[in-house]
Amino acid sequence: MNKEKKIIKNDSVGLVKTQEFTFESLKLQSGEKFGPVTLAYETYGFLNPEKTNAILIVHALSGDAHAAGVHENQNNPGWWNAFIGPGKAFDTEKYFIICSNILGGCKGSTGPASINPRTAKPYALDFPLISINDIVNAQKRLIQHLGIEKLLSVVGGSMGGQQVLSWLVNYPNNLRSAVPIATTIKNSPQQIAFNEVGRQSIMADAHWKSGNYYEGPSPSRGLAVARMIGHITYMSDKSMAEKFGRTKKVVAEPFKFTADFEVEGYLRYCGDNFVKRFDANSYLYITKAMDNFDASGGRPLQKVLQGILAKVLVISFKSDWLYPAYQSKEIVKACKLAGVQTTYCEIDSTYGHDAFLLEVEEESHLIRHFLKKVFYAYEVTGDYGA
Repeated sequence: MNKEKKIIKNDSVGLVKTQEFTFESLKLQSGEKFGPVTLAYETYGFLNPEKTNAILIVHALSGDAHAAGVHENQNNPGWWNAFIGPGKAFDTEKYFIICSNILGGCKGSTGPASINPRTAKPYALDFPLISINDIVNAQKRLIQHLGIEKLLSVVGGSMGGQQVLSWLVNYPNNLRSAVPIATTIKNSPQQIAFNEVGRQSIMADAHWKSGNYYEGPSPSRGLAVARMIGHITYMSDKSMAEKFGRTKKVVAEPFKFTADFEVEGYLRYCGDNFVKRFDANSYLYITKAMDNFDASGGRPLQKVLQGILAKVLVISFKSDWLYPAYQSKEIVKACKLAGVQTTYCEIDSTYGHDAFLLEVEEESHLIRHFLKKVFYAYEVTGDYGA
């Protein structure tokens, strides 16, 4: 028992609970007023008396508020558990970590599957179109609710990186630093194309019924195919070759189109598991928000970023072909032209886009030292500045 307690203390944030924050309404980027809005969130570590050590972790497309630790009676650790905890990149003995499920999500926050108070039925497609900026504006309300005026940092990869850029552009005075990882100023035509194929696979499912499937079978096959497509883009050619090769499965009952190869079985497994935890309509809304996102708002990003004092760390991965390194370099160029203090690191990983979840050692090293520098003034002198 003592040994188990020691492991939890040294390597994990231990047992955690998801909390909820509800507010009356939110004005969306479209001009529509929407509410009430509930955000599910988790916190790790402790907020210091000055409230200067708070870090917001923002998740990618299929993520949720459960970023670290374990829930009671469940064994699955949070999606960034390797990075959050005592002595880890986000050291919970030093920092107060916050992670919320996004607006439009399906893991506790208000989304298409939530009950519309006007009809007492799920919103379905009556849920309004949302933007990445709307997602961030909702997060800002949560941060205010927690009594935090200025975040030490906002950190996220992939779609999380888009949220980081939105924070940097829209709330530069409310954060000390930003860490966008494996992301882009705006989705390329290829990225939009992959998302559209996923959306079409969902809407082509006979059970989708124009989004009104909540009282019957869900469009599980369409959502599973969308997830399979996604997983192909998350990995690299090399990582697939190393993980699966052309190894064939032992099939008990041969059929012409059985999943003969290991990679086929893996994709089907991922798709089938995904439908157990994710809502198809949320997938539609979130991917559309990603595609419509443009951090610059149609202007040169360097002009939008001028005068920003926050420090920025941009991380990309050499084998990432979904959000390739050139897109991260575009962010770095805009920051430097705007006079924003920026560090860029391209990690030589073979994992593809999934590297932001898997390259624990090198990524942790970069983040740990970056945050230490940002927090240095307060940590050493006690003077956090205005």
